[in-house]
Amino acid sequence: MDDFLVRAGMAGIGLALIAGPLGSFVVWRRMAFFGDALAHSALLGVALGFLLRVETNLTIAGICVAFAAVLTALLSRARLAPDTLLSICAFTALSAGLVALSFIETVRVDLMAYLFGDILAVGPADIAWIWGGAAVGLVVLKLLWRPLLSVTVHADLAAVEGVNVGAMRLAFVLLLALVVAVAMKIVGVLLVTALMVMPAAAARRLARSPESMAAIASAVGALSCVAGLVSSAEFDTPSGPSVVLAAAAFFALSLVLPLRR
Repeated sequence: MDDFLVRAGMAGIGLALIAGPLGSFVVWRRMAFFGDALAHSALLGVALGFLLRVETNLTIAGICVAFAAVLTALLSRARLAPDTLLSICAFTALSAGLVALSFIETVRVDLMAYLFGDILAVGPADIAWIWGGAAVGLVVLKLLWRPLLSVTVHADLAAVEGVNVGAMRLAFVLLLALVVAVAMKIVGVLLVTALMVMPAAAARRLARSPESMAAIASAVGALSCVAGLVSSAEFDTPSGPSVVLAAAAFFALSLVLPLRR
């Protein structure tokens, strides 16, 4: 009992370290639906991993990155409203993943674990994958923090100052794809965006600067994972949804605290 709870806690904290800063950008740029569409594509990566007999973490990451690039290209060229296009792509990817999984007859797939996560089942290899992905994401985010922030505040002004706006947007969606691939094991396809958005939304009311908001969001995310795991063990509830409910509770608590400007 203690061993797998410790592993689950390590995995959750590792995810929170990168989900906090990146979730802050998602909140600032109002891209929660984009992250949701990206998360839906992860199930297709699971199906391809089983069909091709390749490590599913790699296929999930590959599909998420490819889907992010396709979404970015479509949003810049299509004449449809962004929410309409994202909805079409999200449900197409999710349905394609479910159909692909139905063709797998030699392997029994726990669909609920992929939809809602199974943090209690993480092993040493999963922890290495999560912390490795978080470390890479944090290093890249540190290098790109100022230009990304400039593009988020005012894209046209950032372009005048010499920032490559297109490259920054592509880098951001690729980072988002990486976090989705890392987080899927913990909270699943349907809840991954919630774990990025809720801690960042809670932190927004308490922070005085973008950097402090990112740090507070990471802390709230880590506390949400720990609190969700404790409640899951205590009340025998699903681990992924319990983590998200804990994050929702922290957001509700932030609403009653005085707003800092």
